[in-house]
Amino acid sequence: MDVQQNESGLPSLPGQFEPVRVGRRLFLRFAGALTAGGALLSACKDEENPTTVMATVDLGSGDVGILNYAYALEQLEAAFYTQVVSTPFSGITTAETQILTDLRDHEIIHREFFKAALSTNAIGSLTPNFTGINFSDRSSVLNTAKAFEDLGVAAYNGAGNLIKDVNYLAIAGKIVSVEARHAAAIRDLLNPKSADFAGDDVVTPSTGLDPATKPSGVLPTAQRFVRTPISGANLPTA
Repeated sequence: MDVQQNESGLPSLPGQFEPVRVGRRLFLRFAGALTAGGALLSACKDEENPTTVMATVDLGSGDVGILNYAYALEQLEAAFYTQVVSTPFSGITTAETQILTDLRDHEIIHREFFKAALSTNAIGSLTPNFTGINFSDRSSVLNTAKAFEDLGVAAYNGAGNLIKDVNYLAIAGKIVSVEARHAAAIRDLLNPKSADFAGDDVVTPSTGLDPATKPSGVLPTAQRFVRTPISGANLPTA
């Protein structure tokens, strides 16, 4: 996908994903006699068995930071739906497969859009952490999807006023409308033909508006599903 950068000149983004090698000193001390055939082990090893530690990814500042913030969320959603489609839950229907496949394809398109738009300013690929999700269980998958979609809508709404470039703001508006459609579809799968597709828990009855959550409120939730440490310390706040 070819995307032209704007004329504002996006700054170089620090904090690209880099695995770093860290040495670990192991002291194993066993005292006393061992049973027949055993051996007494007293070892001290330095700089062996190195552990790979993921460096913290700094999303950056200004519009670059907000675009990387959106890119990180889209990476998470794309990875989740890719796993859902690859390992369908027990009893999945043809209609559910079609819906979840469509959602996967949308999230991949969104992810690749941000990657292309950011170009060399894009953060690296994040490593998801889905250990708490039972992908063979319908309820686990759909309730996780519901949480992701509701979080995504609130995240875009909360970051909209932080974007300075009107062209990026217009794209964000188009994407959040798709995310809201996703949220409604998942909610309808969980409770068909009910008012839950736009329930009072997400659409305030008095205003008819979805919630808007700032990055500082979204990232801690998203981090639970990403192994790669993410920092939004330099993101704009107003």
